[in-house]
Amino acid sequence: MYKIVDKKVLNPTVVQLQIEAPLVANKARPGQFIILRVDAEGERIPLTVAGTDRENGTVKIIYQIVGATTEKLAHKEAGEYIEDFVGPLGVATHLDGLKKVCIVGGGVGCAIAMPIAEALHAAGADVTSIIGFRSRDLLILEDEFKACSDTLRIMTDDGSYGEKGNVTAPLKEMLEKGKRFDMIITIGPLVMMKYVVETARPFGTPVTASMNPIMIDGTGMCGGCRLTLNVDGKKVTKFACVDGPDFNGYEIDFDEAMSRGRMYKDFERHAYEDTCNLFKGEVR
Repeated sequence: MYKIVDKKVLNPTVVQLQIEAPLVANKARPGQFIILRVDAEGERIPLTVAGTDRENGTVKIIYQIVGATTEKLAHKEAGEYIEDFVGPLGVATHLDGLKKVCIVGGGVGCAIAMPIAEALHAAGADVTSIIGFRSRDLLILEDEFKACSDTLRIMTDDGSYGEKGNVTAPLKEMLEKGKRFDMIITIGPLVMMKYVVETARPFGTPVTASMNPIMIDGTGMCGGCRLTLNVDGKKVTKFACVDGPDFNGYEIDFDEAMSRGRMYKDFERHAYEDTCNLFKGEVR
């Protein structure tokens, strides 16, 4: 059992937890993830490590309430426990040698991008961060990004905060003005990452995309998290849990990944609604 030592609601659908897991905290690096179960009958879900406190032995996770398990997790409070918390899993984001980096995050993906930006900043890199949200009400981690970014651009779809528009607009503007990056690291919705890659393509800037497909065991055995990459004209299958979650953005078949990601949307919605009704005390 793993204790929740702190809980913070970041916006109406995003929650931050600090979990007491000293072994994970001691080894986890930016870009890696954990798999948890809320209770003994619960499903396994992957969540990226959003930060660690090695001195206190805690791991920070930030998640959006989108399905049954995240709804259950949202009802847990500080001082309570969750069943399983396994990690770190996956390959840490490659940061060695990067001096000028652009971090492009969308929505709750910013929670994954933040520790990467912090690690780059701590290593002395010049960090440009572009973070996007649908509206001001959904904005998260602004202060944290300000602290670790040399340049920060905040975008909202409706213009309610920062600049109006999507994250590719300032990226294209910077590249057209001649700004060069050793790497663009993008994390967020698949369609957003696809267009970040297409924005960077004419300039030849390397792009790393962090993928979060359907995942079950996190060890490469189930095959649920498979991705198709186009490498030198050949289709190659990789698994996000053991080969990623970071991949060369130019090689990813985003259309296939988006199609696979939609396969269980109806099932997920029904499970979420049933869980909500359970907490409301309704009988169906």
